[in-house]
Amino acid sequence: MLRTFSKGGIHPAENKLTSTKEIKRLETPKVVHVPISQHIGIPSEIIVEKKEKVAIGQVIARSAGFVSANIHSPVAGVVTKLDKIFDSRGYQIQCIVIKTDAKDPVNFEDIVYPLKKEIILSPQEILKHITDSGIVGLGGATFPTHVKLNINEDKKLDHLIINGVECEPYLTADHRLMLERADEILIGIKILLHALHIEKAIIGIENNKKNAIALFKNLTKNEEGISVVALAVKYPQGGEKQLVKAILNREVPKNGLPIDVGVIVHNVGTIYAIYQAVQHNKPLIERVVTVTGKKLKNPSNFWVKIGTPVKDLLEAVGGVPEDTRKILNGGPMMGKAIKKLKTPVTKGTSGIVLLSDDEAHRGESTNCIRCGECVYVCPMGLEPHLLMNLTEKHMWEKTYAEDIMTCIECGSCSYVCPSHRPLLDYIRFGKKLTNECKQN
Repeated sequence: MLRTFSKGGIHPAENKLTSTKEIKRLETPKVVHVPISQHIGIPSEIIVEKKEKVAIGQVIARSAGFVSANIHSPVAGVVTKLDKIFDSRGYQIQCIVIKTDAKDPVNFEDIVYPLKKEIILSPQEILKHITDSGIVGLGGATFPTHVKLNINEDKKLDHLIINGVECEPYLTADHRLMLERADEILIGIKILLHALHIEKAIIGIENNKKNAIALFKNLTKNEEGISVVALAVKYPQGGEKQLVKAILNREVPKNGLPIDVGVIVHNVGTIYAIYQAVQHNKPLIERVVTVTGKKLKNPSNFWVKIGTPVKDLLEAVGGVPEDTRKILNGGPMMGKAIKKLKTPVTKGTSGIVLLSDDEAHRGESTNCIRCGECVYVCPMGLEPHLLMNLTEKHMWEKTYAEDIMTCIECGSCSYVCPSHRPLLDYIRFGKKLTNECKQN
């Protein structure tokens, strides 16, 4: 029987339109806009100046604290200005604008990295490479990876879980990466096992990716301590707490982390980035992005340099269809609508999803009918209808007491609501103001 988490969850249409599309390399853009905040934590500190020439992979913004991350130039070129640009949330953020040097062949040709199996670095050296390379969680949370790996001595680890779930509808970046870079991912797993001094790793993959499951089972059949678990298809199984429950049947504390139950979780994209950093000294300057939608001429998966404008990706798939209502950074459940097509790809951009007018249409919101569906599907055991009501009334002490901060913003509640209540919108707003209230 396939494993899954026990509390809540839904089954939205998968729409994995690009699951058979091999990853192509997007043409290097003429100009990149590289934000200095592409991670949870303190924005990085700019260390380049206008008119300065930069090399590909050069640090252009340095980590400004422990919970921060280095930012590297994704291209060789010249810094034309230090500017602000709109991100996917509609906020203006500081960025470094670099004009690509068209004469530099490194910008336009793939560098062939031979498979390097031997791990020669010590755990301390591995952590330094990860820190220097600016790696963050590529599953969406963008938490600096070196912070996650800096484990207190009182915490006892026994399992590394590799998140190959990719439960968000439409997105296939992780699926294709597993199929096309399986050997590198396996070495990346071994690197982390060595760095963390643990012996067991489990790769969790949802059962709608049977070819990836078969591939990794074959690769790991003679690998002691590394195994593969096929999971039932259920959203949001990619959430850390849900994944730990599904694979190990361990309950992460309400306000805790997987480390509290002896587990550390990393996305397959992060594992691949760790392999590149440790074995080839390559910083995080590009990632796989799915560009998809039912009306697109050629939905695809791309290797994309950080800082590439979204408009370049859309041009590569045939342009924006006329009846497009929304363009999302991320999937339809947790993604955010993009307001400007100059918005750049960041370390956390796993997909660009185009929704037609019919798909993006919201029904008119009406009064709650007390059906309890939102409570039934919530994977965190919350009462979304109550949290929305408390947010509307600005009752921040009550929202905190009702555990609003533990919401993972999966959107399951909004998805099932028969009254079309904007539950997630209000809860996101309520979380922000509840947090500010508690800090003040």
